[in-house]
Amino acid sequence: MPKVLIADKLSVSAAETFKTRGVDVDVMTDLSRDELIKIIPDYDGLVVRSSTRPDADMIAAATKLKVIGRAGIGTDNIDKVAATARGVVVMNTPFGNAVTAAEHTVAMIFAAARQIPSASVRTQKGEWPKSEYEGVELYNKTLGVIGCGNIGSLVIERAQGLKMKVLGYDPYLSGDRAVKLGVEKVELDDIFRRADFITLHTPLVEGTRGIVSRERLAMTKRGVIVVNCARGGLVDEEALKDALDRGHVRAAALDVFEAEPAMGNVLFGTKNFVATPHLGASTLEALENVAVQIAGQMSDYLLTGAVTNALNMPSVSAGEAPRLKPFITLAEKLGKLTGQLLRAPMKSVEFTYKGAVTELNTKPMTAAALAGLLKSTMPGANMVSAPSIAKDRGIEVKESYIDESERAESLIRVAVDTDERKFAIFGTLFRGEPRIVRIFGVPMDAGFSDHMLYVRNEDRPGFIGALGNVLGENGINIATFALGRMDNGIEEAVCLVSVDEPVSAAVADQIRAIDQVKVVNTVSM
Repeated sequence: MPKVLIADKLSVSAAETFKTRGVDVDVMTDLSRDELIKIIPDYDGLVVRSSTRPDADMIAAATKLKVIGRAGIGTDNIDKVAATARGVVVMNTPFGNAVTAAEHTVAMIFAAARQIPSASVRTQKGEWPKSEYEGVELYNKTLGVIGCGNIGSLVIERAQGLKMKVLGYDPYLSGDRAVKLGVEKVELDDIFRRADFITLHTPLVEGTRGIVSRERLAMTKRGVIVVNCARGGLVDEEALKDALDRGHVRAAALDVFEAEPAMGNVLFGTKNFVATPHLGASTLEALENVAVQIAGQMSDYLLTGAVTNALNMPSVSAGEAPRLKPFITLAEKLGKLTGQLLRAPMKSVEFTYKGAVTELNTKPMTAAALAGLLKSTMPGANMVSAPSIAKDRGIEVKESYIDESERAESLIRVAVDTDERKFAIFGTLFRGEPRIVRIFGVPMDAGFSDHMLYVRNEDRPGFIGALGNVLGENGINIATFALGRMDNGIEEAVCLVSVDEPVSAAVADQIRAIDQVKVVNTVSM
């Protein structure tokens, strides 16, 4: 039974969902980093929010770990590079708290525009500072939205309901999507030059850190209002304080900070500044939603292989998983076989899908085939880590499709280009079982087994008998034997032999000594 650790405070529904699905779960919150590193080797899954920070050392210690689930959207507290390298899936719940975060953003816009928190505190002290609070309307003002994804889109909808004009910046925002959202698509600097209100809805990555900089604040209209309910680190807090002190920025509202928990911050106490303690996702509904969603997603992955909302692996829905599983198995086996036949480093690999399989989600198949291909030199490679390993090694990975009728035979081809030669292996499913149907241009019908032998030989009489004699003399039983002639004009043949036990290096050398033999490879599946 898979075992999961919930390391941050979540709704009790998360643990209940895991138990209902048949996953063993422990809830241990407020553990120190060292305490987590000590116990993490016992777990297949780790659930976090924003407090726990699974770094490279923690992930390295987690020898059984298969998945890290973030109950929420932001995953910058997780070392995704380290997780990917170790083959650990990182998934989040991008929709579970989107409405809550959007509503909090709108609340913060209103709070900053009317300075509601400060006015409330002073009124409750017995003051009546009505003349000191001159707010601004949202009606007919221009809102600049940086990041038009799930939450940004919801903020846009609500701003349009308030009759605001909306500018949108997002490097992935297409023209058609902008029209559908009803926003004017602009460049980043246009947001700062033209907006009366600026709100951030982008992840914290190298390209977005400090996106609200001193230089960009200097571009803004005098009286602009800045709101950040996305991630700490997007705003240069020192620069924002200076702009508030000078009155260039009329007001600002931050729910997130560079360092959290923010027990002290340069902005605290600044006039016209509103702060909340990372409450963007903190409603009863959102906390319940993300708890149930992440537990369901992780259970699906650990129990069935279904992948939802993963940041470092292709998604596979629970409905897709049973249909994809045999093709994923076929793809991985083809990759494993190909990888063990290589005699030179790969330059590129192309995965081609033909027939009915093109109707399916092929991304997981490609990941599985690539993992199998790399395992000959990187035993720890899996569907998560394989793409990054290939990228680091400079191996170009391509996909192609040959779409035929639904009744057409489904074929998967793995084609590799090395410094020495190009070659390809084709496979299919027959009654649900993986089969090899072509290898190096030779038609063949061969299954996979734990121990195999690949031989390329001169197509002359006596080879099969000589090969059988060597194997027999060494007590190695042949399970199946598949043979085909190469169509290259030089009278060569290829055979794949399934045997009951591994073929040792010494026995392989005896086979190489047979007069007709050109190439021998032992294969372990």
